[in-house]
Amino acid sequence: MTFLSAYGVLGLVILAMMMLLWIISLIVKNSSIVDIFWGAGFVISGWIAFFLTPQGLLIRKILLMVLVTIWGLRLAGYVLWRNAGKPEDFRYAKWRSEAPKIWWWKSFFQVFLLQGFLMWVIATPLLAAQFTAAPLGIVDFLGVLFWLVGFFFEAAGDWQLSRFRSNPENKGKVLDKGVWHYTRHPNYFGDATQWWGYYLMAASAGGWWTVFSPIIMTFFLLNVSGVAMLEKTLKDTKPQYRDYIARTSPFIPWFPKNTSSEEQK
Repeated sequence: MTFLSAYGVLGLVILAMMMLLWIISLIVKNSSIVDIFWGAGFVISGWIAFFLTPQGLLIRKILLMVLVTIWGLRLAGYVLWRNAGKPEDFRYAKWRSEAPKIWWWKSFFQVFLLQGFLMWVIATPLLAAQFTAAPLGIVDFLGVLFWLVGFFFEAAGDWQLSRFRSNPENKGKVLDKGVWHYTRHPNYFGDATQWWGYYLMAASAGGWWTVFSPIIMTFFLLNVSGVAMLEKTLKDTKPQYRDYIARTSPFIPWFPKNTSSEEQK
């Protein structure tokens, strides 16, 4: 099977999954379920690539899929737990209210088909990394290192934030401890870093050209569905967040600025 034919099969499977997910969303009247499926969808896509590429280097294939499975299932489980018992996410609820009569079919294109297409494009390194039998090299291990750093920041960030929010005394406050002391968005930074890790493993197998995947993922996390959207809301709802912005790195972890001298002026 050629790379393009395998990639085509992967796209058809993702399309089928998104159509099924869309039907379920109509039944439960909640488009937010697509967020739960995001991580799990990449796990399924990666394992499909695993079985479509018998010619690939087995040790790299297993190593990659262990990393992808841990990342995707943790993310899916966390989003499921976070959204349990809550109404539809405000983004989808807003779109639903703007087109209540046609949302049932519009949601397929605006939410499920769009995210399915992005999943298909972003998943390209997961197929490229498993397609050839190129031996493991230093770039593979560098990719694993990137993944470990990213997983730590993403998992630790989510865990620390959930604990912070569970304490009623923290209502209206800004979390600036732990990994949040070094970056305002440790979970988004961690997510992006893990995808650069997957890309490095793909590059080691000859898939250097799939660099568009982590670039797209990083762009969306920074400018579309992640940092930009969240910070716009937080600056309006939490006055302390502006001070947090002034002293804390927006994305890449770094030591916070000392703003004490400015506050004394």
